[in-house]
Amino acid sequence: MKAYLEPEDVKHLEEAAVTSRDGLLIRLLFRLACRISEALAICVGDVDFTRGTITILHLKRRAKLSCTRCRARLGKRHHFCPECGEETSATATQQLEHRRVRTLPLDSDTLNMLANFIETEAKTNLIFDINRHRAWQIVRDCSRRAGLPDLVNPETGTVRGISPHRLRDAFSVHAMKLDDSGDALRLLQEHLGHASFNTTAKYRKVAGEEHRRWYNHLWVGIT
Repeated sequence: MKAYLEPEDVKHLEEAAVTSRDGLLIRLLFRLACRISEALAICVGDVDFTRGTITILHLKRRAKLSCTRCRARLGKRHHFCPECGEETSATATQQLEHRRVRTLPLDSDTLNMLANFIETEAKTNLIFDINRHRAWQIVRDCSRRAGLPDLVNPETGTVRGISPHRLRDAFSVHAMKLDDSGDALRLLQEHLGHASFNTTAKYRKVAGEEHRRWYNHLWVGIT
């Protein structure tokens, strides 16, 4: 059982799509390596066909806790306010939105498919006018029709089905197998929109090329 999809597997997924919309969704999830929420938020105006790029908006929400008496910031484990001593059983919660935008390149073949879809089939400003549940269903159904087996988590050993995020993983591992240099890792981090370098570095570990070169070098000249 494999841990990650190969580009050939993704091709089978795309070919198993029933509609051009479904095939395009699978292709963009892989070629852009974007999150499913990001893919579903792509609008027609986000595509720059002249430059060959797509602008991706990543919206992340987090809760901000504060004291109802003095408005001081609170941590999740605070029982009393560090500023005024007020008991924190009642705290004010504010939802903060962090918006990050990144512009990603896209290959010419996929751009042509996207342009044709927008011209002939897109009915709204959104490229994919579907919800998250439907997108997951599309990927799952295509994997079933393509006859692809479930994947195993390399860290926990648990078996997991093929989902939109597995296409993002597939891109990342494929990129690291082709080039696992420091510059390539930095570019992958930028492409994926990871705030932490360590999040991206896990794909270098999975690809395993750098580790194997290091290990093999230990035995040079030793028989």
